[in-house]
Amino acid sequence: MQNNSDCKYLDLRETQIAIKSLKDYFQRELATTLNLTRVSAPLFVRPETGLNDNLSGNEKAVAFELRKYGIGVEIVQSLAKWKRYALRKYGFNDYEGIYADMNAIRPDEEFDSIHSIYVDQWDWEKIIKKEDRTESFLHYIVREIYSVFLKTDRYMVHLYPHVLTAKLPKDIYFITSEELLQRYPDLSPKEREYAICKEKKAVFLQGIGGDLSNGEPHDLRSPDYDDWLLNGDILFWNPTTKDVIELSSMGIRVDEDRLKIQTEIAGTEDRLELDYHQALLNHELPYTVGGGIGQSRICLFFLEKKHIAEVQASVWSDNFEDEANRQGLNIL
Repeated sequence: MQNNSDCKYLDLRETQIAIKSLKDYFQRELATTLNLTRVSAPLFVRPETGLNDNLSGNEKAVAFELRKYGIGVEIVQSLAKWKRYALRKYGFNDYEGIYADMNAIRPDEEFDSIHSIYVDQWDWEKIIKKEDRTESFLHYIVREIYSVFLKTDRYMVHLYPHVLTAKLPKDIYFITSEELLQRYPDLSPKEREYAICKEKKAVFLQGIGGDLSNGEPHDLRSPDYDDWLLNGDILFWNPTTKDVIELSSMGIRVDEDRLKIQTEIAGTEDRLELDYHQALLNHELPYTVGGGIGQSRICLFFLEKKHIAEVQASVWSDNFEDEANRQGLNIL
């Protein structure tokens, strides 16, 4: 354990050491808690397979051609669909799962304190039974993941007791996006998240993608991986930035019926002809629960940094360095 008795912040070198300690601990505890095996994952896939994540449907994947072979590929935007395919291919059984490092480039992203064009997260996926596709099972998995966040909170404070403080409550609060709308009908979706997280500190916001009673979704989600009724985001109140931070998007994945329903709602039924979607419709893929957990974001949160540039090396706008200096940020 590093002696920080006279230091009230982590400098650049200490931050890099702390990032390694945090990531190693978190992924080890996540794997143990959810019964996950670490696997290698692709950086790019062929678009015709349907394995790439379309996210909200507005983001355009970075694409290029293998010049010597005339093969077009896309850099993954997440591994949401690839993991389900991999679980079948590798022969995993019920309640066994995988996790992998996922690195992506999202050139359409707008820079702010938690967004960069470089995305790094742990993508995880676990096989379940069809009868597990329930709200109660979803909440069970969320509580398991939250227990890992709690352990990590205590661990990092133990490593840096004079620098870091405990930030999470004992329990995570569950609320649906419709319930949140009814509670704050005059606020925008982001303002609703701010209000509930400021009050509860740790929140699982359930049911993202489908229209609410006001005729609008809380947020957009691709129709072909999460079940919009059984998904959600893990949101924390960040006392360092006095704002909400989303650390995980996750959910029980679509079955054959929900895939048809959601692609029809989204007007993306043409995707059903892709290889991945055909495999799902033909009952060739397991039922699963899965999600992504932002690596740089958990470092930002637990190391009490103000900007993601303090825990991630990336490319920023021309005037960002001057602004960072004015804010006293130590960017990597």
